[in-house]
Amino acid sequence: MSGHRHHHHRHHHQADDVPAGPGYRRALWFALAVNAGLFVTEAVGGHAAESVSLWADALDFLGDSVTYALALAAAAMAQPTRSRLAWAKGLSMAAIGLWVIGLAAWRAATHADPEPATMGLIAVLALAGNVAAALALYPHAEGDSMMRSVWLCTRNDALGNLAVLAAAAGVFGTGTRWPDLAVAALMAGLALHSGIAVMRAARAELQNAST
Repeated sequence: MSGHRHHHHRHHHQADDVPAGPGYRRALWFALAVNAGLFVTEAVGGHAAESVSLWADALDFLGDSVTYALALAAAAMAQPTRSRLAWAKGLSMAAIGLWVIGLAAWRAATHADPEPATMGLIAVLALAGNVAAALALYPHAEGDSMMRSVWLCTRNDALGNLAVLAAAAGVFGTGTRWPDLAVAALMAGLALHSGIAVMRAARAELQNAST
């Protein structure tokens, strides 16, 4: 998957060659505002629609908001500090994936079916916001592990929005909760995969900095 792409080329980067200028910071502030708003929207919608995939997407947005705040704080920091923050963010991405797997298993044992119309409407709104954030951040996708984690989170959320739309269609078509749970499990797997990729890139940067 693309989570592993190119990070082996960037282990030598120092803070002074990271493009953390005004354009990058503006993009981060914009993405932070979008994701914080979408987290609230999807959390409310996930509760109302009883949808695990919407909850998974909402938690992605919460994690992204934390990522953007960390990236803003880290922009002026030395590279080892940035790499440690990126490692912590990767760990949080993986933890979100595990939490969603647990929630999906719990919902599988209950008999509440999600409401597909609410799922679909909120997923469309979230996709629009996420595409805007992704376009703002794309020019900075090939920075160090912190900038890489920012891009991966944004990309994953866009894929997650599309997956929630597919889940809503599946729930509507089958009248059961299983499409919602299946999509939530896939999203959890993506969060785990990307989190591990970010942790590996950050660890490699730290190892290189200590040699």
